[in-house]
Amino acid sequence: MLDHIGIAAADFEKSRHFYDAALAALKIVPLMELTPEQTGGYHGVGYGAAGKSFFWLGSGGPRGAGIHVAFTAASRAEVDAFHNAALAAGGKDNGAPGLRPHYHPHYYGAFVFDPDGINVEAVCHSPS
Repeated sequence: MLDHIGIAAADFEKSRHFYDAALAALKIVPLMELTPEQTGGYHGVGYGAAGKSFFWLGSGGPRGAGIHVAFTAASRAEVDAFHNAALAAGGKDNGAPGLRPHYHPHYYGAFVFDPDGINVEAVCHSPS
């Protein structure tokens, strides 16, 4: 079981803007920030819910090639909202919201590339 995952961004502020907007649509928000002054150079922000950070964005990239991160959405409407927010925040479409029955009959997902080319997905597994 994973506790958390972290990725590094080439342009921390640009990527932070992207994740602030895209993840807010899934009710995932910044919960903690580590400054370069605290860490000796690393700048990071921990995103999560219910008081627990589980996704970290940090400085020091790019390292995005081949990385895929999928976030659980509570509804298909949240998947749609994630996709719209991500595109509006500078993401690039990598698969519009829709059913992906080759995974399973109720798999509803949307895919975007973040500013560093990381494949980010929101997925809902509910029947409707």
